[in-house]
Amino acid sequence: MFGRRPDRRGTDPDLTDAAGQVDGLAGDGWDEPSPGDAGASALGDPLRDALDVLDLGVAIADSDGTISFANRAAQVVLDAYDHLVLVRDLLVELLDEAAAGGSTRRTIELVGPPSVAYELTATPLRPGRVVVVIEDVTERRRVDHVRRDFVANISHEMKTPIGALGLLADTLADETDPESMRRLAGRLAGEVVRISATVDDLLELSRIEFGDEMEVDRVDLRPVLAEAVQRLASAAAGREITVDVMVSEPVHVSGDARQLASAVSNLVDNAIKYSPKGGQVRVTATRGPDRRVAVAVADDGCGIPARDLDRIFERFYRVDRARSRETGGTGLGLSIVRHIAHNHGGEVRVASREGRGSTFTIFLPALPPNEVSS
Repeated sequence: MFGRRPDRRGTDPDLTDAAGQVDGLAGDGWDEPSPGDAGASALGDPLRDALDVLDLGVAIADSDGTISFANRAAQVVLDAYDHLVLVRDLLVELLDEAAAGGSTRRTIELVGPPSVAYELTATPLRPGRVVVVIEDVTERRRVDHVRRDFVANISHEMKTPIGALGLLADTLADETDPESMRRLAGRLAGEVVRISATVDDLLELSRIEFGDEMEVDRVDLRPVLAEAVQRLASAAAGREITVDVMVSEPVHVSGDARQLASAVSNLVDNAIKYSPKGGQVRVTATRGPDRRVAVAVADDGCGIPARDLDRIFERFYRVDRARSRETGGTGLGLSIVRHIAHNHGGEVRVASREGRGSTFTIFLPALPPNEVSS
């Protein structure tokens, strides 16, 4: 019991639809708990069982303030002795507000780790009861935050090339010298290629983030690595860079071969771009004693400053923006690699020293030997 509350209530059509449905369902099936049956459900078994399987917490209080029903999710809050005590206190507060003045909704954020957020909605029922719905909105808020950041980032990233297109087009319109016109047209084409590459990477990242079209199968990494390197053969030849693939034995994982090839291609592409002319890139795949496969791409390029190592996997983050613009990078490649690794139950790590090169390693769960042989 959370104390007694006066039989005062109001209504709010925007928030009472769901509560009204609960009230209607309860209707004739509402039974007073029998003496000595403290905490017993006031709802019939079928409705109680249905509410118990919900992730939402549902608690109903009588007109005197007694909690006469709570499904399993709500009971966790009511019995809490940890951080959920704050949610329980808010629940009690909302019961009073709903009984006194109509429907009300409040969100509470609990600082972690991990940080969580709950939204509580209290709505009057008939006759004199109040229902409180408790929803964990942590994931929804995280997605909203990611979406806002994404929109802000893409707006910033697209603004520069689009602005450059406008300036180049205006200049070209007033130009009469054929040589200058060819030069401006070339720069226009370059900005279009930059925008196209960004859009392609955004679409790829979107598909990977949400796991769309992921085809999981038994994958031999040797042809995957060979395909990834072959995609960049012309880029490597243009910079006179040797790309060596070293896999001493068959290595198998469970995953999507297309996504894995994309991850390795992004790492090899970066290694080629940031290696000195005539350098070497090494691609290896080994099975470790910890039942994980390590796919590593190492170069002897310029390396990454220590201050940037924690941020290089963020969308659009570039260590050297001028160099990235020169090489045509979109700032999305490493974010794609990270999401592919996570999709496969793995992770990606980097070891780097300025002036000494970098090694990016994707760790993936190895396929058990009995599944490889089957």
